[in-house]
Amino acid sequence: MCAEDGRKVTTDDKEIVSALRTALAERVGAERFALWFGSSARITFDGQTLSFGVPNQFFLDWIRVNFRQQIEEACRCVLRDVPPLSFYVHSTLCETRGQQPLPAKTAGGSGQSGAGLKILPAGNQQQDSQDPEPVGSLPRRRFGPLESFVQGQSNRLAFASAQMAAATPGKLTPLLIHGPTSVGKTHLLEGIWRSARKACHGITAIYLTAEQFTTYFLEALRGGGLPNFRRKYRGVGLLIIDDLQFLAGKRGRQIELLHTIDTLLRERRQLVFSADRPPAELAELGPELTTRLEGGMVCGIDPPDHNTRLGIVAQMARRTKLHVPEDVQQFIASRLTSHARELSGALCRLQATAEALGRPITLPMAEEALAEMIRNSGKVVRLGDIERAVCDVFGLEPTSLHSKRKTKSVSHPRMLAMWLARKHTRAALSEIGHFFGRRSHSTVISAQKRVDRWMAAGGSLQTAERHWNVDEAIRKVERHLAAG
Repeated sequence: MCAEDGRKVTTDDKEIVSALRTALAERVGAERFALWFGSSARITFDGQTLSFGVPNQFFLDWIRVNFRQQIEEACRCVLRDVPPLSFYVHSTLCETRGQQPLPAKTAGGSGQSGAGLKILPAGNQQQDSQDPEPVGSLPRRRFGPLESFVQGQSNRLAFASAQMAAATPGKLTPLLIHGPTSVGKTHLLEGIWRSARKACHGITAIYLTAEQFTTYFLEALRGGGLPNFRRKYRGVGLLIIDDLQFLAGKRGRQIELLHTIDTLLRERRQLVFSADRPPAELAELGPELTTRLEGGMVCGIDPPDHNTRLGIVAQMARRTKLHVPEDVQQFIASRLTSHARELSGALCRLQATAEALGRPITLPMAEEALAEMIRNSGKVVRLGDIERAVCDVFGLEPTSLHSKRKTKSVSHPRMLAMWLARKHTRAALSEIGHFFGRRSHSTVISAQKRVDRWMAAGGSLQTAERHWNVDEAIRKVERHLAAG
């Protein structure tokens, strides 16, 4: 705080700087001060000029534009005047910077930076118990650290790659983790973000979704802030983008991301992405982006097997401090097989039921409480099930879908069967193609796109007996699958 006459009593330049840091922290808030001025700036005063050394041009522009008023207020408080201010990029801060302690008597404040995005130097040693969100404005579920990820046969390679990316950024870049929903992709990405900040002092990490990247890019484009946008994302040591498939068909955003990727790859910075499909199935991202992704490490994650599901249930129970007997854990893991969110929902239902009835969780109680959930979870669908359902619905011979016949009465149901196989099974493209007549994976992709176009246009498919509205045909085959 300022003295009554508005002046701090100081004896040397170091004490002036210390008083200035304290006054500045009171004005911008503790978290913002730690982010932008803690380990990220070197403040010096030579008796005439107050200088701020920062790690990169983005920090320089941001501090000069967004904190100049607070800096001048701190100077008036401590020095009763505003000396000439100097801002410069300090080369040693780009390579390493240790965390400086916050000055005394700092006030709380927001940790937001930019347009709802957190840009977090690894040296900013926040306590794990606070676990700040990887992105500022997007409500997300909080995942634990990378070490809390439950490993299994379906995700072992992805987990090992995530560990390497976090421990030695730039060694395994770009890293793409792909798989269906709720198999742990976001957990791994958030784990990389947190672990890298702890392990790699001096690294600046950004985590955001592809949708956010699009939003910020369009805002920068409309507001004339494109140079700052590019400095922000091309000056980081670790860039993590979730749900990359969101950029499909968005050519302008793809080009911007492509140039960002090329810049970071030239400097051996770490890039981490997630998507719901492998690069070969992300053709709408364009060949330039997909080849960049294929040139790095590509790891798929499949839905968890029984042992992995069992580990997930046990960990969730520990985290929520819910006593779930071992036989109940086995029951949940064996009956709910789709994804991790389903397991989490089962535990929430058990907890609510136990509290409402005042009863401990037992196997009979779990069987009763989860009966509806298990019925709705559905059975495992195999390629043979889809083949039988399609043939039954459209009146085809059992071997028709394996034949080389190209008449619409066979080719249309075959394309629909491939589309349903992509939706309802875990089979790879090559496995689906081989099953339906030893066809290539590109044939499966083509079939999937064809059915998607039918659905978008309200089109129809042809069989020997009639023309079917594609939505009606899908509903009828899926009802047949459920009944079988």
